[in-house]
Amino acid sequence: MDPLHHTQPGMPESEAAAEARRLLDDWAGKPVRHHPTAFRDDTQPPAIGTTPPVPQPDHRIVPAWAAGIAVASIGVGAGSVGLGCCAWLVLQGLASVTLAGVLMVTLPFAGVAMAATAIGCAISKARSADNHTVYEGPVSQHTEIHNNSTTRGMFFARTRNDVR
Repeated sequence: MDPLHHTQPGMPESEAAAEARRLLDDWAGKPVRHHPTAFRDDTQPPAIGTTPPVPQPDHRIVPAWAAGIAVASIGVGAGSVGLGCCAWLVLQGLASVTLAGVLMVTLPFAGVAMAATAIGCAISKARSADNHTVYEGPVSQHTEIHNNSTTRGMFFARTRNDVR
């Protein structure tokens, strides 16, 4: 560093102001220099040089985990394309469904189910025993109604009727 232009920390205020004034007066009359920030060399390199070519073998080694991830990602991608095609085909099939098509497919099954139910009911009725209980004699019925009812509760009320 230039000792003339260097200021010391802790310099008194008057000395710092004088130094600043001197530096500003020094730079006041000088033009601003612009320095290039990049350089381009446009000269063509020689076609044939004096150095013989050197073999540069390429020995890149791919780690096993990287190869495994690459293979797995290809498999996942192919599998997702297959699932997407399957979903597309299913949705295309569902989009072409009409009521007539549904009835044509389901009516035979409904008819077979109805016939099986009818046959099952007929077999069940035929196998059941014919039980008729016949009572002979006088019949008397006694019913007493007491008007004893109690209701408890305000919002969830419960009423109990006493019928004997």
